[in-house]
Amino acid sequence: MDEKYIRNKIYLSSNDQALIKSYPILIAGCGIGSNIAECALRLGFENLTLVDGDKVERSNLNRQNYTVENISDYKSESLYKRLKAINPEASVKYSTEYIDYKNIDSIIGNHKVAINALDFTSDIPLHFDRLCKNKNISVIHPYNLGWAGLAVLISPDSVPIDSLSGKNFNEIELVKYIISDLKSENRNYTWLEDILNRYLNEAQIISPPQLSIASSITAGLCSHILYLLATGRPAKEFPQYYINSAFL
Repeated sequence: MDEKYIRNKIYLSSNDQALIKSYPILIAGCGIGSNIAECALRLGFENLTLVDGDKVERSNLNRQNYTVENISDYKSESLYKRLKAINPEASVKYSTEYIDYKNIDSIIGNHKVAINALDFTSDIPLHFDRLCKNKNISVIHPYNLGWAGLAVLISPDSVPIDSLSGKNFNEIELVKYIISDLKSENRNYTWLEDILNRYLNEAQIISPPQLSIASSITAGLCSHILYLLATGRPAKEFPQYYINSAFL
């Protein structure tokens, strides 16, 4: 086993480590995608494509994988430099384009799996999922819930994420579904329902509140799902989901 992964031993076999090394992953959106990319890279995924037209803002620094020096630089390029500094041998590519109807097909390409961390300000994220399904590519949706991380796996055979509400789907609809399902299992996520209600009752429209805690948890969840997919192990598919909270 490569010396840089020697501490992965026992958790990952030499065969697993070899399988994930070349497994091609598309990170579509380098907000929470920045945390996922580094966690996956450190686990041993060395074939990553980063796509995002956004630039780093000061408000990103509370939870995303950037520094003050990155402010006003493209997120994808800054993340590329960080990942290459961690592992110069890794095959990391980046694009500073926004994903749109003109370039989406070529960007998706022949990746094995995609992280859909695109903003739901348009129907592009849902179109992204549909194209990936047509190409037999699995998609992971990551969500920062403050004190909890959430990840949803959409496989080519699973129901789509917008089955919850069709064309009007957004992150709020998913969180409502998760809360309802957790309550049916008597799991203690009343704090999440309270946060959602407080957010919806804000006098002004604000961006969803997010914490570094959930970014780290979600990065771990997504990296684990990537590991399961790359090594051919079973993984939970939507409408099942992965959630982990800092609260016991």
